[in-house]
Amino acid sequence: MPYPSSPDERDRPWVMRTYAGHSTAKESNALYRRNLEKGQTGLSVAFDLPTQTGYDPDDELSRGEVGKVGVPVTHVGDMRQLFDQIPLADANTSMTINATAMWLLALYQVVAEEQGADPRQLAGTTQNDIIKEYLSRGTYVFPPGPSLRLITDTVAYTVNAVPKWNPINICSYHLQEAGATPVQEVAYALCTAIAVLDAVRDSGQINADDIGRVVARVSFFVNAGVRFIEEMCKMRAFVQLWDELTAERYGVTDAKQRRFRYGVQVNSLGLTEAQPENNVQRIVLEMLAVTLSRDARARAVQLPAWNEALGLPRPWDQQWSLRFQQVLAYETDLLEYDDLFAGSTVVEAKVSAIVDGARAEMRRVREMGGAVAAVESGYMKSELVRSLTARRGRMESGEDVVVGVNKFTTTEPNPLLADLDTAIQTVDKAVEQQGIDAVRAWRAARDRTAAEDALAALTEAAKGTSNLMDPTLACARAGVTTGEWAGALREVFGEYRAPTGVSGSAGVAGVGADIEAVREKVRKTGEELGVHLKMLVGKPGLDGHSNGAEQVAVRARDCGFEVVYQGIRLTPAQIVSAAVQEDVHVVGLSVLSGSHLSVVPDVLKGLRDAGLDDVPVVVGGIIPDADAVRLRELGVAEVFTPKDFDLTGILSRVVTQIRKARGLPVDA
Repeated sequence: MPYPSSPDERDRPWVMRTYAGHSTAKESNALYRRNLEKGQTGLSVAFDLPTQTGYDPDDELSRGEVGKVGVPVTHVGDMRQLFDQIPLADANTSMTINATAMWLLALYQVVAEEQGADPRQLAGTTQNDIIKEYLSRGTYVFPPGPSLRLITDTVAYTVNAVPKWNPINICSYHLQEAGATPVQEVAYALCTAIAVLDAVRDSGQINADDIGRVVARVSFFVNAGVRFIEEMCKMRAFVQLWDELTAERYGVTDAKQRRFRYGVQVNSLGLTEAQPENNVQRIVLEMLAVTLSRDARARAVQLPAWNEALGLPRPWDQQWSLRFQQVLAYETDLLEYDDLFAGSTVVEAKVSAIVDGARAEMRRVREMGGAVAAVESGYMKSELVRSLTARRGRMESGEDVVVGVNKFTTTEPNPLLADLDTAIQTVDKAVEQQGIDAVRAWRAARDRTAAEDALAALTEAAKGTSNLMDPTLACARAGVTTGEWAGALREVFGEYRAPTGVSGSAGVAGVGADIEAVREKVRKTGEELGVHLKMLVGKPGLDGHSNGAEQVAVRARDCGFEVVYQGIRLTPAQIVSAAVQEDVHVVGLSVLSGSHLSVVPDVLKGLRDAGLDDVPVVVGGIIPDADAVRLRELGVAEVFTPKDFDLTGILSRVVTQIRKARGLPVDA
């Protein structure tokens, strides 16, 4: 987008995006067109969890998840609606999609062709980084080997057929949320890049002299936390190491192809439910981390909204965040200068420290066989859980100050939250049933034989070694659904449950008086009941953000509980079955996707039907106050939200609930 002044005087601004999508394709399309009219220069599509994990709206695991954290796209008809009146030949679209990335790209290409676009015109990005899904975000489907094949096939296809497209957006964003230090974030992202580039190079699908073109289409998606000097140095370290890696390992001589290209979303999980108005300054400072340094400036920026820790932001909240970017780009003089930090000894020392640390960690991963091996062994996951445990420990002790949460907590009434019911956007409860009815109508109306033939061809191709993009495009054109496409590949590739990292992670360093007190409470309660207290930590539904659940599991173990944690993506029936089989004394459910009013009641009913009335259920997640009241009315013993950051205190309250449920006296 041109500046009003001469391009010789100012740099061009970064692409400005808003990560958005909810309810239905029609609703999301209207939101996208409004945002473009407000000056947004790129689209960033958020898909709902069934779409991300390869399920249709009428699948059991989709219950409570349809349209919650993004837009449901179940077939090519939804994709048509999503981009209605948005010419894709001129758009720059980022799609946060991983396990089903090939499928969504195929749907996008088919719709673009229907609009009259040549695929060679299409510009945008599919995230398509499955490694970090195993480590942090949890929207994986297939084992690492087949997942890497899908990525490889997508990259090889786009290099020739959709050459302006970024087929992979290596994503360290969620690694930071899962606990990664700057060193780990840089190292693990680059290890992922090596795994992908090696696989593409060795696949035989590209010419040896095309590796530079492949490297040129690899982009990154990073997190920017509030320690904005350190974050800026991290980006300079990324630039240095990427240039070094692509020149030395892959022999890329064109400096333009070696350029480190990245987009950024500033840290959403660092936003606080307590005093949420403070999130405004956090977002602005985090944006500066990736824009101040010209030599390491982001190519695209998307910002969360101030109230994201409370629920789904409204269009006005998203507009406010877009205006942050526009004020910085157009009103300030930031883009008129060369790099502000060149020659700074302070910055150079910090960058060198991150570079040296990242090289050492990359060497460790390489020695164990690379990124895929480090995922399968559980090494990377355990390291992230350990780092996040340390980070939480510093916050709980007050060593790391979080304003409004663990210090400076007194506050005036917040006028922005005077009417909490209107301070966030909610998804109509009818959306899920509408999605179920719509996909069933779609299946009934399409050419059934064409869809079945396309799926059979996909299945056969998956059994061999040919590129899967062409049969995937055929499925898109034949009206195959997201669940059917993923289901066909599940039959061939199988499914996968990644290591949780909990068993291999140490708890807090040392044992303070607070943990010792809860440990004694656990011991005493177990002694009175004649058992060893056992806690089941469950992740019902498709929500894969497991960081909180893992931290609860680690701390519960520190406090003397025996912990049962089976990982993500469980049905309520599976959680109830585990509670029965393991004979647990409390069930803790973690839900961050907004599906709590659907999945939690199912768990409660299942426990009652199984005769486990004396097993209390506690729930944690992003849960509005009105929903928390409803959950308690249904029988939930305790509801914890992000403001409840003291894990040891939470577990003390959990023991109290066990004592109440078993008729034991409760201390004042």
